[in-house]
Amino acid sequence: MAQTIADVITPDPVTIEATGTVREAAELMRAGDIGDVVVVEDGRLLGIVTDRDLVVRVLAVGGSPDDPVRQACSTGLVTVTPDTSLEEAAQVMRQHDVRRLPVTVGDDLVGIVSIGDLAVERDPQSTLADISAAEPNT
Repeated sequence: MAQTIADVITPDPVTIEATGTVREAAELMRAGDIGDVVVVEDGRLLGIVTDRDLVVRVLAVGGSPDDPVRQACSTGLVTVTPDTSLEEAAQVMRQHDVRRLPVTVGDDLVGIVSIGDLAVERDPQSTLADISAAEPNT
């Protein structure tokens, strides 16, 4: 049974420069069949943008697909390290009301872990685990 984030991490998350466009972020999500992209600035972690962010923070307020993705991303991120326990990561998610945590070693982004990843590992019979482990919709 997995004990640390290193056991459940999604390595090498998809990233986009902060100057990239909302459309480019959406295209990356579509191509990777993912719901989030990590936003970097000069190679350093800046934020995360989700498919929901693109809708709520850009499209719903009259924004353009050509707007920079930095306008839509969440910043001030909470991170964990690969040796963080799964229990501690779940507590961090709960405390900060987040569904995804970037995984870093020093200043380097090495992966990402989602609430679904934790659910699959800790409670594989749960509805969230079933949804998270399901094949993507096409």
